[in-house]
Amino acid sequence: MDKEFFTVPVTSQSSDEVTFADTVFGFWDSSDSISNHNDNDDDNDNDDNIFIEKNNKTFWEEQDQLLKGILCRTSSRETKVREATKEVVGELKVSEMVCICQRQVVAKSCRNCFLREICDRLLNLGYNCAICKSKWRSSPQIPSGEHTYLEVTDNSSNTKRGAVKVVIELSFRAEFEMARANEEYNQLVKRLPEVFVGKSERLRALVKIMCSAAKTCMKENKMHIAPWRKHKYMQAKWFGTCVRSTVEPLPITYSTKQQKPKASLLTFDLLDSIHGLHCAPVEVV
Repeated sequence: MDKEFFTVPVTSQSSDEVTFADTVFGFWDSSDSISNHNDNDDDNDNDDNIFIEKNNKTFWEEQDQLLKGILCRTSSRETKVREATKEVVGELKVSEMVCICQRQVVAKSCRNCFLREICDRLLNLGYNCAICKSKWRSSPQIPSGEHTYLEVTDNSSNTKRGAVKVVIELSFRAEFEMARANEEYNQLVKRLPEVFVGKSERLRALVKIMCSAAKTCMKENKMHIAPWRKHKYMQAKWFGTCVRSTVEPLPITYSTKQQKPKASLLTFDLLDSIHGLHCAPVEVV
């Protein structure tokens, strides 16, 4: 597997500029200004606001460049799996399939059945695809949870790192959408693909960028970040302990006509629906 490096351009900085490394690691050296800090509090308020605004702008620009750099890179293996997944998903969206499960809904409306059908079709195309279900316990930092996604494993590559894993996440963009996000964060979310198909290393880098952006977004909005938005929680979805299985597809029936609506006896008008059932009026004495 080819090695990929994501670099950030390094430029010279003056005393009032902050580099990307400073922004990430927080190594801001303010020792030179400590001695005069108490004497110039009022005078420095405006300068501090300008510094913070400039620092925030630099952060969002850096995240945008990193995100674009990762998304534009791909390997031949990823491209093949992505094209196959795109074809399969397209076929399923135009077909009228009703899965025979407890929900009894259209297959593409049921995430579990949709994943099963995609997995089965990718297997038929020769890909070593499996359904992965991760599950993690609660901790003081994050709540418990579980997540299901698809994974294609390639054992044919000659690499010391082992098998190449390509993750398929059907609702990738939705995983990072937030209701009270700022404009800069929403722009990053818009760059994400709706369906992610890529190597686990690429996914790990994207998750790190988006979680860092979410944390900064909430900080700028003066809000606490939700536990399920934290980096540790998002990592657990795709990089925690998971059960990998290739389950037999659920029985699926193909329908060429619209499904007959079902009604409950609680709302069904029997007198209007059952012909010939009429009750003669009775006089009450």
